[in-house]
Amino acid sequence: MKLRAELAEAARISWSAILANRGRGALTTLGIIIGIAAVITTMTAANGLARTFRETFSAVGADVLYVSRMPWVIVNDFWKYRTRPILGLDDSERLSQSLRGRAIVNPTIDVGLPASFRDRTLESTRIIGTTDRQLIVSSAVPALGRFLLPVDDHYRRRVCVLGHEVRERLFGKVDPVGRDVRLGASVFRVIGVMEKQGGGFLGGPNFDLQVFVPVSTFARLFGDRSTDRSVTIAVKALSHEAVPELEYEIIGEMRKIRRLRPGQQENFSINRLDTLLTAYNNVMGVVLGIGLLVTGIALFVGGVGVTNIMFVSVMERTREIGIRKALGATRRSILLQFLIEGGIICLGGGVAGILVAWLITLLIDATLMPASLSPQIAVIALLIAFTIGVLAGLAPAWRGARQDPIEALRYE
Repeated sequence: MKLRAELAEAARISWSAILANRGRGALTTLGIIIGIAAVITTMTAANGLARTFRETFSAVGADVLYVSRMPWVIVNDFWKYRTRPILGLDDSERLSQSLRGRAIVNPTIDVGLPASFRDRTLESTRIIGTTDRQLIVSSAVPALGRFLLPVDDHYRRRVCVLGHEVRERLFGKVDPVGRDVRLGASVFRVIGVMEKQGGGFLGGPNFDLQVFVPVSTFARLFGDRSTDRSVTIAVKALSHEAVPELEYEIIGEMRKIRRLRPGQQENFSINRLDTLLTAYNNVMGVVLGIGLLVTGIALFVGGVGVTNIMFVSVMERTREIGIRKALGATRRSILLQFLIEGGIICLGGGVAGILVAWLITLLIDATLMPASLSPQIAVIALLIAFTIGVLAGLAPAWRGARQDPIEALRYE
């Protein structure tokens, strides 16, 4: 009960002292405001990037393996992969025959071409040749019309399915199904529109700027083998638990298809979502570490500023300390008074920092990527601010608590 009473009295006196010096308190918290705003913005941006990453690559699938000419993430020795022989549709067909009944195999091949409808042209469009099995290996589904059918691929029909953004930018509010669109120099009939998927994360693919066509039609019009174009073979396991074993099977079958001798290095790569996650976590770990280091420096500078002001406050109120001690105040009471005062000052800076971070978050959400201020991060930021205030006021508070009451009363 006595400690509770001392805390209440210390909080009341501290609050009165802060109100008496509003301007100085506001300037003191400037460093804390900047530091807390920077910490929250850094964490919010990291969370936003992580969410955007997950949404962007959700279509990749954790139970899908991708056989390609080169790995998705190349650390060094790019030319070693560049000189590998390309993968063709015949490689995909042979792998499909080898894994029949154990996995679903779907080839894809793409090229960048302009897409146009009447007087509208979209330059940055990825034309993707694929099959009806694309819907099985991917989580995306058509929002309008239908997707490719086996008969489209068998008869090499010139039909296509538009990505969400392609439809919006070429057709606007016009229903595109049944209309003709030009892809490069060839005309295709639109049979469907995919649901919105997003993408474009850190230079990655924008899944809404894609157009799907039958892979046989693609091969006839654009070719499936060239120096800058190679087939990617998606292999979906029948269950997530079967992925590790399936990966070894794919390596063995691909070595047979590529006619590699025992001990000879593979000239193909097996990619999976884990590869992207590992690369992302490595990059974001470094970025987040640097960001927190910089914001930590800002908070340290703000804490030093609070310490200096608290020393000034203790010096100015030396006579007050002497009077309180003469009336029976203990060292603990004086210590609590200045510790709470430092905590309240920094807590106010924390609240202001959260408001600044919230405004920055709204700007990020409106212009760059989806972002929102997490209540958990805000609470943690307030606790950090209060802790910094208490630590910053520890030395000045200890100095005030140890003053001799007689000497303090003589102070002018």
